Amino acid sequence: MKEILEYLYQHKTLTKKEAKQILTDIASERYNHYEVTSFLTAFIMRNITIEELRGFREALVELAIKVDLSDYNPMDVCGTGGDGKNTFNVSTLTSLVVAGAGIPVAKHGNYGVSSISGSSNVLEAMGVVFHTDESKLKQQLEKANICFMHAPLFHPAMKFVAPVRRELGVKTFFNMLGPLVNPARPKVQMTGVFSMELARMYQYLFQEEEMQYAIVYGLDGYDEITLTSETKIITHEEEYITDAEGFGFEKVTQQAIHGGDTIEESATIFKTILDGKGTRAQNNVVLANAAVAISCYQNKLDRETALQLAEESLLGGRAKHTLKTLIALQ
Repeated sequence: MKEILEYLYQHKTLTKKEAKQILTDIASERYNHYEVTSFLTAFIMRNITIEELRGFREALVELAIKVDLSDYNPMDVCGTGGDGKNTFNVSTLTSLVVAGAGIPVAKHGNYGVSSISGSSNVLEAMGVVFHTDESKLKQQLEKANICFMHAPLFHPAMKFVAPVRRELGVKTFFNMLGPLVNPARPKVQMTGVFSMELARMYQYLFQEEEMQYAIVYGLDGYDEITLTSETKIITHEEEYITDAEGFGFEKVTQQAIHGGDTIEESATIFKTILDGKGTRAQNNVVLANAAVAISCYQNKLDRETALQLAEESLLGGRAKHTLKTLIALQ
């Protein structure tokens, strides 16, 4: 590792093959925590390249527990996290709304690392039990139209890195990898990213795999559509910038979408919104994200219809029923 670190400290970059091998070696616990921390820090100090991202991604995909859910053609709705904004769990709520609207979802997620409450934290607090068994995941898709892929279970090789990430407490390239390594390998995906540069990298990778995708980046720094400012949206068909008015909503403040200061507070906010008792700002943010996700999956659907489907799911109780069904399938 010493040679690798000295190489990186000279502002040099890795090839895809080198990146893949190093991450495979890290997963094999070839290096100690101090070496891994230094390695991660090198990528905090500079931007990752597309080749390095490809290599790290290939390593994680090959090391992951494999499942085949292709018969259901599920989509993923997943953000990178790492935007430092501490919003409520928008992508997780969006996933439930999308599933409630009739679209199968294989949601990939994790515990919060650079945020207080990740999707795994809030779903676990709600009573969801995590599984890796393919038959169980298929049952969840059949009964609830959604299954949850808890990243630590599907990527056991990364258990060595988890405590290092927690101790650092800041975003690392693992945030960038999260939405790219869903073990279900979905062909449709809506992903929020924390920078415009990363949005372009995702676009290149998704184009290579001929995916249907929607990549969103809030121009005020959010990894989701927040209605606080303009949002850049890049899909497999077009690129555009929109804002709250573009969805027919009012602009919201950052405080209105705060996610709470503890996991318990986050879970309470999550439940309140799912119960149909969220504030207008909270509901509208979820509906905007769900509308883009629904349009991504149902390619020719206009925004107005997608918003209507999202509203029927969230405010009509379908999203809540989806979660109740998922919880019951223990």
